[in-house]
Amino acid sequence: MGAREDLDQAAAVFAGVRPRLFGIAYRMLGSSTEAEDLVQDVWLRWQTYDRATVADPGAFLATVTTRLAINAVRSARVRRETYVGPWLPEPVDTTADPHLGAERGEALGYAVLLLLERLSPTERAAYVLREAFDYPYRKIADVIQVSEVAVRQLVSRARKHVLGGRRAPVSGAEQRRLLTAFVAAARAGDLAALEELLAADVVSYSDGGGAVRASRIPVVGAFRVSKYVRAFADRFWAGVEVRWGPVNGQASALLCRDGEVFAVLTVNASDQGIDQVLWMMNPAKITAAA
Repeated sequence: MGAREDLDQAAAVFAGVRPRLFGIAYRMLGSSTEAEDLVQDVWLRWQTYDRATVADPGAFLATVTTRLAINAVRSARVRRETYVGPWLPEPVDTTADPHLGAERGEALGYAVLLLLERLSPTERAAYVLREAFDYPYRKIADVIQVSEVAVRQLVSRARKHVLGGRRAPVSGAEQRRLLTAFVAAARAGDLAALEELLAADVVSYSDGGGAVRASRIPVVGAFRVSKYVRAFADRFWAGVEVRWGPVNGQASALLCRDGEVFAVLTVNASDQGIDQVLWMMNPAKITAAA
């Protein structure tokens, strides 16, 4: 086989597993941009690697992606210590691929991605590989280079943290209903309607990244969040067109002005009402959803 044919074959193999690699990287990093960069790094390594020594290219590439992602998570946490205001996961449009390369849609919604931020990098990797991609424990042990017993402990701790860190979510249909009602109440500045929709301990997070005006601290409590939303209703919603679409596997409102998306808004909810209101307004982080 000539060099050109060999590279073409390598490219074909990589293209076949690329959705899975991106799915792993995105769940690990919570950033579409960083996941794309990481997957590109994996491709560059694959081009120059001695591919004749690789018995299972898919497993090899997933392993490289996961190990690079573990390192990237560590460095990302250092950068986020100086991030301006709350940091939220970068939203992605799940219209084309609701599961982003995974066998399951796990670890894709905002609520879980936010909780995964609190895990150690290896806990996060073990959880993602197990819950989203259904990897056997033995295989995860090979990827993250710990014992199978240790992997089971990592996954167990991660599950407890994820389950214990949130209330049981409402159905997708109910989440859409609550989001639609929230947008209508927010747009009207209807304080009573807003309070009716919100859980008592609701938290509103606004990610502007220092690039646009946005609250630099979370707003907590139904009354405070309602007052906060009403306070900027007149100027914020002027000339805004609302488009609806699935972002990160859940209903979201894409807020547009002059045909351009300037914010992505979604909510997480339980039977107590809306628990989280998430405003993604950082221009650098809405391109993948827009």
